[in-house]
Amino acid sequence: MKLRYLSILILFVCLVSCNSDNGATASKAADQTADTKPSPSKVEKKSKSKTIVFFGDSLSAGLGLDKEKAFPNLIQKKITEADLDYKVVNAGLSGETTAGGLRRVDWILKQKIDVFVLELGGNDALRGLPTEDTYKNLNGIIDKVETKYPEAKILLTGMEAPPNLGSDFTKRFRENFQKISKDRNIKLLPFLLDKVAGETDLNQADGIHPTAEGHEIIAGTVWEYLREML
Repeated sequence: MKLRYLSILILFVCLVSCNSDNGATASKAADQTADTKPSPSKVEKKSKSKTIVFFGDSLSAGLGLDKEKAFPNLIQKKITEADLDYKVVNAGLSGETTAGGLRRVDWILKQKIDVFVLELGGNDALRGLPTEDTYKNLNGIIDKVETKYPEAKILLTGMEAPPNLGSDFTKRFRENFQKISKDRNIKLLPFLLDKVAGETDLNQADGIHPTAEGHEIIAGTVWEYLREML
């Protein structure tokens, strides 16, 4: 009988010991799992990342160049170097007019936007489209952005019309951007191609689209206006 009780006692001690070891192992595994989870600060930082959309034509798209050499992508590098938590979306489409942009913008606005850079109008001028239509379309795009994201900041980039279209046309075209900026209290970069337009060494063979070096200069110009908005 004593032998039977002794055996039961030994078995009980073994069971307690095994359960204790399993509990310690489970606790250790839980600690290890906790260590592999991202810290709250990292999750919070990711969720706060903001988006800058460059909504434009072949200039934003970087026609004739690798896309990473287009000025919006160069802006992303400047943002990273400045340790700012923004991601750039290059929504440039070659050949886009303001009318095309007005039709396309709803699709772009499906993503959350914090800063909207509106770079359109150049193709309107090259085609000699009525300046009244350009004005209406630019306003229409801005209306849609402000309606969907009222807190979003907008940067409007101005363009110049070719002189062969006549001084009256070029004047009215330029004033479109100035009037929109003033009436809607939107920041205006007067001329996107400042220090690049007309410079043979900074433009491709067509004389219209900037080279990689030209895009570097454009990125610097845009950054001067965009940096203080971030």
